[in-house]
Amino acid sequence: MQLNHSLSKSYKTKLLLLLLIFPAVLLSQKTIPDEFCMSNDELNLFDRINMIRTDYDKKEIQLSSSLSYVAKLHVNDLETNHPDTSICNSSSWSDKGTWSPCCYNSYVLNPDCMWDKPNELTPYPYRGYELVTYFEDEFDNDSIVNLWSDSKEVLDMILTRGNHEKKNWICGGVAIGNNYISLWFGQRRDAQKGPVICKNEERIIDTTLTRVAVTKVNYYYLIFGSFPNMHNAKESLRDIIDDGFENADILVGNNKFRLYLDKYSSLKEAMYAKQQLTYKYREAWILKD
Repeated sequence: MQLNHSLSKSYKTKLLLLLLIFPAVLLSQKTIPDEFCMSNDELNLFDRINMIRTDYDKKEIQLSSSLSYVAKLHVNDLETNHPDTSICNSSSWSDKGTWSPCCYNSYVLNPDCMWDKPNELTPYPYRGYELVTYFEDEFDNDSIVNLWSDSKEVLDMILTRGNHEKKNWICGGVAIGNNYISLWFGQRRDAQKGPVICKNEERIIDTTLTRVAVTKVNYYYLIFGSFPNMHNAKESLRDIIDDGFENADILVGNNKFRLYLDKYSSLKEAMYAKQQLTYKYREAWILKD
């Protein structure tokens, strides 16, 4: 009897603790504020990100309320509290918010402090990966897209190439501030409903956009080989980089994997560079894309 009484008492104690803890868990659940919204410019910028992806034969990604909310918080923190000082870069977070501070830098590698922000601040339970852009002067969506399209590192992230080739973006979010733009990507769908446009704005879709305006405009590539699959292209790419072509990469399109030695903004530059090639690379040809 004593043993049964002891077990019963223990069970009741555990049950009471669960009842006390469970409401606390519910109260601490992270939510996105009802008043959160996105501007027309932000929505159009995200549309253009998807246009970049589809131009490179990548799937469109879901617009995430969670990642857009994190982007908004970060833009506000960067512009108000300036955590991107000294060795801390623009992916850093200050100690002046409802988040854990983060000094993101190349000296002390702690990427989790940035990757975990969506899980820390929203119901999105997965990692996020951020790109932050700073403009000192006035800018618009054209300025942003032109800058991103001209940067191999940025395109590699948007298109999951290079250092990001093992990633598979499923959703993303964006926020535009006075000087900063924060762009986030995630590898799982966001279960939250999509964001709404702010009440003081009208949704105006930019119908003037074209594929040419969004992609790498008027680039001339020194092509050195076309391959039936990515594996073969990567094998040759390593050899070419070892030969000193630091800007070499793979151009993907129309089910082709073309290896280029470098790219140029004018035909004249490309032709001059071709003339300087050694005998080994004499078969290289110029492609405008």
